Amino acid sequence: MRKNGVSPAVRALAAAVACTFSLLGVSGTVSAQNADTVKVGILTDMSGPYSAMGGPGSVVAAKLAVEDCLKAECKGMKIEIVSADNQNKPDVGVTRAREWLDRDKVEAIADLTNSSVALAVQKLIKEKGGIAMYSGPATGALTTAECTTNGFHWMFDTYSQAAGAAAALTKLGNKSWYFVTVDYAFGHSLEKDASDVVKANGGTVVGSVRHPLNASDFSSFLLQAQASKAQVIGLADGGTDVVNAIKQARSFSVGDKNQRLVALLVFLSDVHALGLEAAQGLVYTDGFYWDYDDQTRSFSKRFEAQFKNIKPTMVQAGVYSSVYHFLKARAAAKTSDWKVVSQKMREIPINDFVMRNASIRPDGRVIHDMYLYQVKAPAESKGPWDYLKLLSVIPAQQAFRPMDAACPLVK
Repeated sequence: MRKNGVSPAVRALAAAVACTFSLLGVSGTVSAQNADTVKVGILTDMSGPYSAMGGPGSVVAAKLAVEDCLKAECKGMKIEIVSADNQNKPDVGVTRAREWLDRDKVEAIADLTNSSVALAVQKLIKEKGGIAMYSGPATGALTTAECTTNGFHWMFDTYSQAAGAAAALTKLGNKSWYFVTVDYAFGHSLEKDASDVVKANGGTVVGSVRHPLNASDFSSFLLQAQASKAQVIGLADGGTDVVNAIKQARSFSVGDKNQRLVALLVFLSDVHALGLEAAQGLVYTDGFYWDYDDQTRSFSKRFEAQFKNIKPTMVQAGVYSSVYHFLKARAAAKTSDWKVVSQKMREIPINDFVMRNASIRPDGRVIHDMYLYQVKAPAESKGPWDYLKLLSVIPAQQAFRPMDAACPLVK
């Protein structure tokens, strides 16, 4: 039986990883007294609605980053990965982050899936220092009103997701939109950014309805959207919410005939959970796909070998890239001073198996190409995990929101 959309196998794997890294955390309180040990914390959703896109897979990705850096820039360094479940609760996440920074001498925290958790941790590092690298949350506030010199938004945000799918579909004549939105910071931000893009391209938003996180019954929300007669029903949610919404939409024939169903934030894990029969035709923006080129295939093959034959999502790929980049900067800085390391992260180009020629803007936004994909029909797939076909590349400068004066780092 699945709990909250998460299979027993994934829950068991999450428990095993959490147990393993809890033990590492205990031993780490001793070794952390050694100034030569660099500790990185992975703060993520281990068993809830976002665990498939981040969770235990993010820990695996971080370990691969350590392996690669120890072979190159980090030779001779002592590096330790610890992890914790934020339970999608800001108070839980910020309490663990505070313990890591104060007690365990963790120097950097990565993943931070869930926008509310991420914003709470961002406020914490503004006060206490340390470094945070966000590949899991989508809220744009991390690089606008809540930006800070030691917080880096790595993979995607609500604007990057809207800029691809919403702009492309509106330009194709899908002018009227209705949103089904998860009711917290992430969903609100995703709906707003998509709405702004729709309106900027000559479209209109005829309405929206909000649902709780980790909802099980989407029928009333979907039927309201269907009754709106909007040309596009935009799902402004993620994780198991978007999977369940798409499944139930298919059963109610929502999005058929004169309406198009669009998921604004989809991960490869979601497509896998849905299956090609249900997901075929979905158009969405992604920051990483395992089959893009030789480098992504090489990284994904290693990840899959360590993670139950599962391909990485863009969140997990972002954890790899961010942890590797932090470690390179830490090695180059030759100090644990977060101010020096943060500056070094901004100076060093981002080049790895996940991102090429990426850079960090003054507001903390990592700029890189994004990709517009369409889910293949079952007949088009040539084998396991062959799910997507590339429609277009969205250049880095177009993929993300221009720098906003609401961020005090923007001059």
